[in-house]
Amino acid sequence: MWEAISNQFALLQSWIFQILVQPALYALGLMSWDELAFDGTELFLIGVIELALLYVIFRPLELLAPVEQWPNRREANVDFLYSMITKLGLLPLFFFLVLTPAFDYLNGSLRLAGIIPPNLEDFVPALKDSPVLSAVTYLALFDFFDYWRHRLQHRFGIWWALHSLHHSQRQMSFWTDDREHLLDQMISGAWRGMLGLLIGVPPAQFLVVTLISGAIESFSHANVRLSFGAIGERILVSPRFHRLHHAMSVGHDGPHRGCNFAQVFSFWDVMFRTANFDATYHPTGVSDQNEGADYGGGFWAQQRLGLRRLWQAWS
Repeated sequence: MWEAISNQFALLQSWIFQILVQPALYALGLMSWDELAFDGTELFLIGVIELALLYVIFRPLELLAPVEQWPNRREANVDFLYSMITKLGLLPLFFFLVLTPAFDYLNGSLRLAGIIPPNLEDFVPALKDSPVLSAVTYLALFDFFDYWRHRLQHRFGIWWALHSLHHSQRQMSFWTDDREHLLDQMISGAWRGMLGLLIGVPPAQFLVVTLISGAIESFSHANVRLSFGAIGERILVSPRFHRLHHAMSVGHDGPHRGCNFAQVFSFWDVMFRTANFDATYHPTGVSDQNEGADYGGGFWAQQRLGLRRLWQAWS
């Protein structure tokens, strides 16, 4: 079945590339980007499918058992624009045109110098025979480093100046996961890309891990009254567990400048003593919003104010 789906996807990718993308490249004199554009078409289609699945699966859950009922969804709808940009537009283009060639050059330079980046399968040969075990292992490894990246986003004022945009959402939904300042997203993408290069994760595995972690992170932001129980929440991040990370006067304003930093596996928070298992569903946001702090009501205002906060933190 999966082979048939893969074949149909490949046919659709080729058709769209030949009908729409390739003629545009010819018209603009950019045929040297032909190979990157073909890969970009694949990412675009994956993004379309991902957006559709997120809506079909998570939106009914939000309607069935919401934490909050909103008179209008204006603030939440802005986050959908972030999801489109992240999964379909600017960010994939940036990664392909800037980060991918940079990582390829760095990888090639290391190999020419006789330095071969390690591969996890070399240390654990059993992973070669089990794609599922391999994916879970890479997922846990990436989540470990993302846990510490996330703590640094809260620890340093310069980084928090950007990341606070993510926490300013008071109508948190499954789209909120992608609500990040574009500069912050580029930093996070470079962080994960460099990690993938250093541990030698295969490109296919990198894509699978990114999709799985992205789906789990979207679910953890959902406006759903749901926990995984006393045991489950010590293993996987649930919507209730992650909502505490966004809770006003509990999350960033609490001990350790936050709690529940893990994005997939909550046992990192248990291990490093940043877990909070309070069963209360608190309002989300940043405390200074109660004092009139402005984080912007629209996409461009949010981007502009994020840069202003960054400059103020820097100076």
